[in-house]
Amino acid sequence: MARLLLTNGRAIDPAAGTDRVADVLVDGDRVVAVEPNLAGRAGYETVRQIDISGYLVGPGFIDLHSHVHSIAGQWLQACDGVTTTLDLEAGLMPVDRGYQTAAAEGRPLNYGFSASWTSARGGVLAGVTPDATIQTCLALLGNETWQRPTTARELHQCLDLLRGELSAGALGVGIMIGYAPDTARSEYQAVAALAAVAGVATYTHVRDLVEINPATLVDGTEELVATAGETGARMHHCHVNSTSLRHIERVLGTLARARSAGAVVTAEAYPYGAGSTPIGAAFLDPSRLDERGLVPSSIMMLCTGERIPDADRLTDLRRREPDAPCVVEFLAEDDPVSRRLLWLPFNAVGLDVEIAVASDAIPVTSADGRFAEADWPLPAGSLTHPRTAGTFARTVRTMVRDHGAWSWIEAFRRCSLVPAQILDFVPSMRRKGYLAAGADADLVVLDPATFGDAATYSRPTDPSVGVHYLVVSGVPVIENGLLRTDARPGRAVRGEPR
Repeated sequence: MARLLLTNGRAIDPAAGTDRVADVLVDGDRVVAVEPNLAGRAGYETVRQIDISGYLVGPGFIDLHSHVHSIAGQWLQACDGVTTTLDLEAGLMPVDRGYQTAAAEGRPLNYGFSASWTSARGGVLAGVTPDATIQTCLALLGNETWQRPTTARELHQCLDLLRGELSAGALGVGIMIGYAPDTARSEYQAVAALAAVAGVATYTHVRDLVEINPATLVDGTEELVATAGETGARMHHCHVNSTSLRHIERVLGTLARARSAGAVVTAEAYPYGAGSTPIGAAFLDPSRLDERGLVPSSIMMLCTGERIPDADRLTDLRRREPDAPCVVEFLAEDDPVSRRLLWLPFNAVGLDVEIAVASDAIPVTSADGRFAEADWPLPAGSLTHPRTAGTFARTVRTMVRDHGAWSWIEAFRRCSLVPAQILDFVPSMRRKGYLAAGADADLVVLDPATFGDAATYSRPTDPSVGVHYLVVSGVPVIENGLLRTDARPGRAVRGEPR
């Protein structure tokens, strides 16, 4: 690989807490030096030099929660500053096949997957053969067959499947228990114990909070922290604001107390007041909308744009198209009280809770429902949730430029370093998330004055702006603001066989 010298930029290293003008020398797939005035030294005449004066350079953003597995979807995330995109909540099964497919097709960004508890249950309880595609996994969420409690024999089969996936290099276990709320607590403990023995993490879409659903088998956050304490497992709380709603302060306090007691619990959040899920999800049953302060018109079908008029229409759609994606407004972004709650995970002061920025990006589809594979520019009418295109830029723009609540060091810490540290049991992740000699050459160069999101609910695939260079494994994927559609330098992020 060629050597590359980025000169005169503001180099941000969130691990060292430094923000200084320096040159960044890349040799192959590693950063080999971050020092002032490297360009003027002897021996650098043949190195490709790019002047990035006025721009920031730092470790590329790491998305722990992306269901985008296509090349086109990764291009959209590249424009958001992301260099590593991982599907840890849903995961894939069989994970080895998922890695083989990505390697054979090539990917612009680094990629990785957890073991899919959902797919394991789908195979054992519903007879849905896992095929290592996110479409098959997400389609299960509206399928009631896999959601019942397991028998002892079925649980043993599921655990065996997950154990095999960890042996194949899965990055822990993704547990979407919020979509199977009748699952026995003992099963959740057994999965966490399996992860603890293997030395990996779990990534949970938690059950309902007791404030939302008093009839829940167990409060979702309390279950997560109790299980962390009981098993010693690393427990990660997915999209903490969208599952906590108006009870986010209590949830963050619960996580902080667990951490102070020695539990290894972490969390993530995204900066949108609407989520996305299949219309058949259990919590969108018309009889349960009140629990979340929703009404049918809070739900919009993604592919048609239809806003659900009433309970009868919702019931009909859930019956006919349970796996159809929809957008659900859970907090009003234009309401000051709701907006404060939405952004609280990024603003929490005095709480020892490590909260990463993560997108929960969903697959990109065309207007006719076809999944986009490698089209750029994306075809007119392409659909997704705006968080797929704009999570990192929206968070950074809001917290740094609009409100001054974060320094640029803190922005890179939340977007790069914290996600890497959550996965520090994976050897290759220990070289990501910082900017110093020895780090992976996964870099983002952005304009601090213009970096921001462009995607909206009506134009969800508009790419973020302000990324001038994006380097993955030493190879530019974005150069001078232009996407290189021929670049496929992404590498697998894979765990050690367990």
